Amino acid sequence: MNDVRTQLLDQITTPDPFGLSRDEVEAMQVEAADALFQVLRTKIPVLERRAQETGIKRISSFDDLVPLLFAHTVYKSYPEAFINNGRWDRMNAWLSTLAADDWTGVDVTGVADVDDWLDRLKAAGCMVLATSGSSGKCSFLPSSVADKTLKDRHFRRAVGWPFVQSDNQYEVFWTGPIDGPNSAIEAGQFQREHLARPGGFHYLIKEPLRMRDVAEAAVFNRKLREGTATPSEIEAFRAKNAEAGKRILAGMGEFIDTLLDMRHEPVFVGGLWAQHMQIIERARERGIPDNDFHPQSVISAGGGIKGVALPPDYKEQVAQFYGDVIRIGSYGMTEMAEVMPRCEAGRYHRPAGLIWLQLDQPGEKLLNAREGVVEGRFAFLELLYTGRWGGCITGDKVEIDWSETCSCGRPGPAILDTIVRYAQAGEEDHIGCAGTIDAYVKGAMAE
Repeated sequence: MNDVRTQLLDQITTPDPFGLSRDEVEAMQVEAADALFQVLRTKIPVLERRAQETGIKRISSFDDLVPLLFAHTVYKSYPEAFINNGRWDRMNAWLSTLAADDWTGVDVTGVADVDDWLDRLKAAGCMVLATSGSSGKCSFLPSSVADKTLKDRHFRRAVGWPFVQSDNQYEVFWTGPIDGPNSAIEAGQFQREHLARPGGFHYLIKEPLRMRDVAEAAVFNRKLREGTATPSEIEAFRAKNAEAGKRILAGMGEFIDTLLDMRHEPVFVGGLWAQHMQIIERARERGIPDNDFHPQSVISAGGGIKGVALPPDYKEQVAQFYGDVIRIGSYGMTEMAEVMPRCEAGRYHRPAGLIWLQLDQPGEKLLNAREGVVEGRFAFLELLYTGRWGGCITGDKVEIDWSETCSCGRPGPAILDTIVRYAQAGEEDHIGCAGTIDAYVKGAMAE
């Protein structure tokens, strides 16, 4: 590992992990980016092809990185027929065009579905995170075992910063499943490892998350929006989800009651807004007043509310119910390893190992802001990853305050808590390089 890259990634372990100035961080980031690029371009076919066609031989500034970024959609650029027809050998070949290691030799004999395929890759040392968007087509992001180790270390230091440390002092209540190849589940596993007391991890959904089910649900919802779902498909989907809902509800009451019974101890609770409202409803039934939680409890609430009936003041109700507790937050995504924690001023800070690149809406031009609040498309190079190229153009529209100092008093820049998507559910997000990178993937597979 390049010494400068190591220094940047190790900054998270120091007493002041977000204390480096912008100038000192960015000078080191350019050097580390070039060192990583020189190594990975020889290993990742798509990155090498892009470097050759753009004529970029070295990274001497952040501008040089922009043509080398991959659209987030590249991780679902495989032909759907590969999965529909069980061509797991071809899926290995596709994944290997984007990974730093060759996974074409992974044995896929007897693989029944996408979840079996992911299990085979994991057993071989390829750590794949999967996610499904509104189209139903899953994204698959490869990384190495070493990447996950560094990611785990970052989580331990960053989550809860600057308010709490991950030192296994909480009764942790996780409102989802704890097994599956999803980044949210990975976060739950990190919480179990670093935040929970021995025997103090409580999770709601006992069944593992299956990407097959996630993709099927997304495809059905797309058909429903388009009006192409047949009556039999609608009936079958509703029956399947009703049964799953019954299983979750059966455990929800016990889960919430256990949380409420432990409210006078330090608890760590993360959940969607609707789940927090369910907790409040049960507390009202039991006559539990507002502001009755241990003051060292940590509460995290978030997530979308589309399709969920909540009162207009749901955020205020959640804040009033939990009262004087610690409220934390972070900004991250499946494509990223180093989450960005939220400071006392409600802004997200940059880890030293994460290069921020704010682009125009098409994702083609670096804005190169030096001061003030600027709106643009968020892109980044994740220096932590060596199992794949960590340069990514996201679908997020962000406002970044490029001032030298954040309003919390620490060095800037900082991302404001106003993050939205450029495209809404079911809409296509047009990123300039997406078609070109997809063509490189197809070309690499044909070689």
